[in-house]
Amino acid sequence: MLNYFNMHWVAALELLWIPFCIQLVAFVIGLLLNRLINKSLHSKLDNNPETFSYLFTNAVRGLPIAWCSGIGLYLTITTINMPSRLQDFLSNILLGVILFTITRVIARTLVGMIDMHTQKSDSNLPKTSLLTNIVNIAIYAIGILIILQSYGISITPIITALGVGGMAVALGLQETLANIFSGLHLILSKQIRLGDFIKLSSGEEGCVTDITWRFTTIQSTSKNVIVVPNQKIASSILTNYNMPQQEISISIPVGVSYDSDLDQVERVTLEVANEVMQKFDGGLESKPSVSFHTFAESSIKFNVTLHSSQFLNQYPLKHEFIKALTRRYREEGIEIPYPIYNVVTKYRENRSNS
Repeated sequence: MLNYFNMHWVAALELLWIPFCIQLVAFVIGLLLNRLINKSLHSKLDNNPETFSYLFTNAVRGLPIAWCSGIGLYLTITTINMPSRLQDFLSNILLGVILFTITRVIARTLVGMIDMHTQKSDSNLPKTSLLTNIVNIAIYAIGILIILQSYGISITPIITALGVGGMAVALGLQETLANIFSGLHLILSKQIRLGDFIKLSSGEEGCVTDITWRFTTIQSTSKNVIVVPNQKIASSILTNYNMPQQEISISIPVGVSYDSDLDQVERVTLEVANEVMQKFDGGLESKPSVSFHTFAESSIKFNVTLHSSQFLNQYPLKHEFIKALTRRYREEGIEIPYPIYNVVTKYRENRSNS
């Protein structure tokens, strides 16, 4: 009896030892392949990351372990005699692993291609989490349906149930769906892009940092985050200071004394404006300008037009220009007069008739 038990125990160990060795070897090979892929990624990143080969290599990162384990599982199934039910179960697991990893590679590759396309300067699509999430959900949903179909599970009732359930969910989540479609409308219509400085009719303004499935996040000039529903932005009167071009014009009113030489005033003002603009945006081709427009009560008024490549640069640009212009006017003897008002009082002398 004891010998019979020992014989069966040894046979069981021999039966399990072979699959264990196969899986261990497959795991080690997958680990080595994954390290090789990581080294290849680093070399491609240093050379040119914006290539399809880099995207595909990045998409398969981490998956060689699963693939090698699947190959080991296949070898285990084909080399060892086992019950048919267990063999079918392991075969289904192997098929599911293969289909899921292929789905993951396709999803990663498509998302990488979208990211690569949106990072280009001439891209018509902004890089937002909403777009990448929709692509991921769509690819993984199709992959899961294919896996279920491969297992012999009919997906027609599932699709029908999802359609009916989707209608019920749509009625209960009207506001959420409205925000999702509003976000897609903002992306596809190219009304706003990430990095654009916008101002809403309700008063909120700042730089667009992301468009999610429900909200658009805006970073204000005070570095606070403003969260606005996509539906509100789509229906709001919006000013985009980065479109159709990012360069903006800044008009600064100035007044000088009537005794000033206007040719000298114009020359000195343009020199100061050019110096300040070179300090902030040396690559701009636009030049500053001066235009006199009003004979005011105590001064001749004119506007100085400066240019900036970024909306937020206008505040420090104005600050530095006013300081530099005041200092230069004092050196040149150009007066910026105070407002002067002459008050004339008329006295009436009361005379009494004698």
